[in-house]
Amino acid sequence: MSSTTLPIARTVRGAFSGLRSLRSLHSLWQRWFLWVILAVLVVALLATVVWLAGRHEVEQVQTALDRDTADAVSDLRSGLQRNAQSLRASQVNGMDRAHWPMEAAALLREHREWLRLEWRDAALRPLAAVDTPYRQRVFDDAKRSREQADVALACAAARKAGAPAYSPSHYVPFVPSGGLEVMELCLPVDGGGYLVAVYSLRDTLIELVAPTLTRGQEVAFTEPDGTRLVAVGAARRVGTRVFTAQQLVDLPGNALMLRVDGWRAAPDLFPNLLTGLVTAISIALVSVLVLLARDTRRRLRAEHDLADALAFRKAMEDSVITGLRARDLQGRITYVNPAFCEMVGFSAEELMDHASGDVPYWPTELAQEYRQRQAHRMAGGVPPREGFESVFMHKDGRRFPVLIFEAPLINAQGAQTGWMSAFIDVSEQRRIEELSRASQERLQASARLATVGEMASLLSHELTQPLAAIASYASGSLNLLRSAGASSGGDHGEVAMAVRRIAEQADRAGQVIRSVHDFVRRRDRIREAVAPQALIDAVMPLVRLQARKLGVRVDVHYEERLPRVLCDRTLVEQVLLNLARNAMQAMDLPELSERVLHLRVARARAVGESGDTPDKADARRWVEFSVADRGAGISEEVAARLFTPFFTTRPDGMGLGLSLCRTVVEQHGGALAFEPQRPRGTVFRFTLPAA
Repeated sequence: MSSTTLPIARTVRGAFSGLRSLRSLHSLWQRWFLWVILAVLVVALLATVVWLAGRHEVEQVQTALDRDTADAVSDLRSGLQRNAQSLRASQVNGMDRAHWPMEAAALLREHREWLRLEWRDAALRPLAAVDTPYRQRVFDDAKRSREQADVALACAAARKAGAPAYSPSHYVPFVPSGGLEVMELCLPVDGGGYLVAVYSLRDTLIELVAPTLTRGQEVAFTEPDGTRLVAVGAARRVGTRVFTAQQLVDLPGNALMLRVDGWRAAPDLFPNLLTGLVTAISIALVSVLVLLARDTRRRLRAEHDLADALAFRKAMEDSVITGLRARDLQGRITYVNPAFCEMVGFSAEELMDHASGDVPYWPTELAQEYRQRQAHRMAGGVPPREGFESVFMHKDGRRFPVLIFEAPLINAQGAQTGWMSAFIDVSEQRRIEELSRASQERLQASARLATVGEMASLLSHELTQPLAAIASYASGSLNLLRSAGASSGGDHGEVAMAVRRIAEQADRAGQVIRSVHDFVRRRDRIREAVAPQALIDAVMPLVRLQARKLGVRVDVHYEERLPRVLCDRTLVEQVLLNLARNAMQAMDLPELSERVLHLRVARARAVGESGDTPDKADARRWVEFSVADRGAGISEEVAARLFTPFFTTRPDGMGLGLSLCRTVVEQHGGALAFEPQRPRGTVFRFTLPAA
């Protein structure tokens, strides 16, 4: 590069550098200029608001003072009118010269604004006069002559108008100094003459006007030309501003001006709370502009964090194996996650392209049912919180069960925009449950086969009673047959009855065998509605047979209108027979002189339920059977093992009776329990459900 080119290049670079500096200065100046304009506008707004607030405050004070003055004039006129009515009312019963002074004194005690009441004749000559008791006597009777022009003028106007009239105010001097500004009210008397009431203008202000005004005001009566007559109220404070309001009090015969002066501090830089509030808001406006830039930066940072959170949530939704689907209020699919797409074999675009009510993963044979369920959901139906099962169809035609959980989709404003559903493929779970169910059935079959040995023992125990009865009836029949030749025709009837009993007990033994056989083969027992009396009557022949042997009296009691019980008749009869036999054997004691077996049937709560007072609704669902004896009772050691299989306290017992009884009762939904009886004995109770 030549020596001439170098200076030119330096000059060009310097020019570009200076241009960039000028642009930077222009941008900086423009930014500061905008801030200066904003500050000037805010200051101008602040000054204007302060000035307007001051003017508004002055207008408010003046308006309030004018309103108070108008209210005071109204109160003054009302008070003067009430006073005139009081004077007129005093002459209703006639004017009696003897009693009038007492009436006048009573009126003066009620009206402090009156200085004197006078009764004058038609020529205005005083007939009687009474002075106020609240101040020293002001008037001299000798000077109160009829030549008073103001009083005469007022009385003439009152006589002409037939209504009260007022005289112009005048000054009454005191001796040696001072005086009062007064005016007279003249009221015509019906029989001739006048009543004259002398008002003290100062007391009138105090009694009729001042109580209605607030503090910090001065109230005065003035002439129409502005001459002040009397004034009451607070004195003006230094540095206060005067607000004045006056209004004419036009009385018949006299015209006065009521003037009210209010003292208030002159408005300062912040004349009231409103101005201060607006100033604070203006200052806050500048602060908000400063904070706005910081808030913008924070918003950008929050948006960045929100984008990260959305990306994290998207990654989490893509990683779960639970299918997620969102629908709008019209039933259109608005979102599916990859797990749902993999579950049904369709892509997200294929699923969201379908209109409402036409989704490709519904089986053809169940599509109508699913449309009805979706219409119910879109109409506001609430899905079950525990979810519900359904069947979906894969894209390849394979059906698979799913468990669906649905919840309303709520936006940020709290409004529902659709439904969010979660889907779990339960195909594998159903396969495992089926395997578990099959294994459980095999285990139950093995367990029932294992109980065959125990059932054999129980069978031998249960058949003991009907077989013993058959043997007894058979022996009796043989005895009757041996003496058949010497017996009458009635003996053949007894033999026939004994043979029928043998047949019944043989049938009972067959029923017991069939019950055990059905239990081993897992057949459902047949339960029927049976009257409690029928159950008792079925076992009474065997009970009475053993009762005659042991010398026991059987007492049976039924509650009225008992409901039927739902039970296996054969098994329940066996329970009653076992309990009755055990109770009679417990009373087979030499020291017992009276052996009584009590059988009782009544409505009751289920045995073992809590609560001292039975619930009426629950009591109707249970029927209680009780078997009570008067034996020696059950000791604590025996009670602990009473229902244990093969435990017995009798040498010839097998120990299976009570265990079998409790099993039968519990299979019916009831409970078997026992308790001591007072003074001695034991009561066994069990419950059966009412039909």
